[in-house]
Amino acid sequence: MNPGSPTRRFVSAILLTSLLLLIAGSSPAFAAPEGSTFELRVSDPATDGFGSSAVRIIVMLTLIAVAPMLLLLMTSFVRLIITFHFLRQALGTPQMPPNQVLIALSLFLTLFVMSPVVDQIHEQAWQPYTEGELDTLEAVQIAAVPVKEFMLHNTRQKDLKLFLQMGQFERPETPADLPMRVVVPAFAISEMRTGFEIGFLLFLPFLVVDLVVASVLLSMGMMMLPPAMVSLPFKIMLFVLVDGWTLIVGSLVAGFR
Repeated sequence: MNPGSPTRRFVSAILLTSLLLLIAGSSPAFAAPEGSTFELRVSDPATDGFGSSAVRIIVMLTLIAVAPMLLLLMTSFVRLIITFHFLRQALGTPQMPPNQVLIALSLFLTLFVMSPVVDQIHEQAWQPYTEGELDTLEAVQIAAVPVKEFMLHNTRQKDLKLFLQMGQFERPETPADLPMRVVVPAFAISEMRTGFEIGFLLFLPFLVVDLVVASVLLSMGMMMLPPAMVSLPFKIMLFVLVDGWTLIVGSLVAGFR
C-alpha cells in the first residue's frame, strides 16, 4: 500500500485518535476526582412520561436504524432507481452515470416527491410531539396516516387484494383501515411493476436505433464491427436532443402528483 495513499492516511488518523484518547483516559489530569461516583438514573415512566428525553433518543436511534428500509419500501425511491437503471441499460452505458450519481439523484427526487407528506408529518405529528401534546405512540399513529395515503394512492387494487388473501384479513370498509403490513408490500411490488413498465417504454426508441444501425452495417458488409459501439453515439445524441433527463424526471415526478 502506498505510504501516501488516502487509505493509509485514514488508518493512521484512526490509530492516532485512539492513542490520544487512551493517553487522555489514563492521565491524572483527566482522572475522576476522589470520592466521586458514577450514577445512572432511569426516569420513572409514571412521573417522567412516555415522551421523555431518553425515550425520544431511543425512538430516534430506532428510526435511524430502519430508515433505509423505510426509504426503499415506503417512498418513491423504488420506482425512481429502477427507472434510472433501465435507462442506463437502454443507452448502452452500464457504468455511466455511476451508481453513486443515480442513487443520489433518486434520493433527492424522493425528498422532492415526498415533501408534501413530510410537511404533513411535521405539522400534525412532530410539532405536537415535541411540544408534549402527544406521546410517542400517538405521534407514530398520526404520522403513519399521510404515508399510508401516499402508498395507497400509488398501489394497485390487485396487489392489495393479494396480500389481504395471503394474510387472511377481512376486507376493510375503507382503504384507510388497511394494516401497514398489507399496504407496504403491496406498494413495493406495485412500484416495481411500474418501474419495469417504464423501463420497457424507455428501451423501445433505443432498440429502434440499434436495429437501424445493425441493418446498415449488415448491408455494408461490416459484420465484424460491433453494432452497439456504432449506435452508442447516435443514442446519446438522440437522448440529448430530446432533452431526455428533463422529460424522464418530469414524467416521474408528475406520476406521483
